[in-house]
Amino acid sequence: MPSHRSFTTLMLVAALSSCASTAPLRCRHDEQALATTTLYFGTAKTTGVVSREEWLAFLADSVTPRFPQGLTVAEVSGQWRTASGGIVREASHALTLVHPNDAANDSAIDQIIARYKSSFAQEAVMRTDSPVCVSF
Repeated sequence: MPSHRSFTTLMLVAALSSCASTAPLRCRHDEQALATTTLYFGTAKTTGVVSREEWLAFLADSVTPRFPQGLTVAEVSGQWRTASGGIVREASHALTLVHPNDAANDSAIDQIIARYKSSFAQEAVMRTDSPVCVSF
């Protein structure tokens, strides 16, 4: 009986994984395939919050030099559960970057995250990535 359950579980996992899209991104002739990355930066610190001046300096010093072609920032609010289990509700910044999906850009994004975490004593910066078709 255990082997029957294992087989059934394996088949269920295989069936569900086939639901994920594996189709390549198909852009129109006037579009290019790029990636979009959104980073969510919380502003709560043990000594207060990341000020507007600190955020603007971080953008100027850590983000713009790595992505001079452009970026989008939105002021948002959210919540998340910390590693210790507490719920933190805070004002946040959502930074969206549209870029080629390559190792250089991935490394630049990792550097931005590391810099923010170390500069403002943050436990985490949330990152989402998606393929996109872009035209200008």
